[in-house]
Amino acid sequence: MMTYKKVECNVVRDFVSTNLIYFFVAFGIIIGGSLIGAMGMMLIGRPPFQSMSDLSRTLKIWAIVAAIGGTFETINKFGDSLLVNGSLFEVLKQCIYIIAALVGANSGQAVIHWITQED
Repeated sequence: MMTYKKVECNVVRDFVSTNLIYFFVAFGIIIGGSLIGAMGMMLIGRPPFQSMSDLSRTLKIWAIVAAIGGTFETINKFGDSLLVNGSLFEVLKQCIYIIAALVGANSGQAVIHWITQED
């Protein structure tokens, strides 16, 4: 029989690990998309550093959506949690997941701006 403390520890561990995954997925999409996109821009004759900076701004929303696994799943969880279950905890959890992805995307954008020294 599992004790309550062990179950609680697993829930917290899963929550923290999911937040870390969302953070790094969004971070990686910004960094990788900007670097690879800048190489493509360089091939067509556009300035790579300015392109990296522009791409990091435009990829931010897509990085967040990709990190959380698509918006429909999150919207469904919002609806199910509030309307069916009445669980505010699930809604709060989804909001924290979105914030973790947003912080990852903003961190990736900050690294790109640091590399390119663009305004």
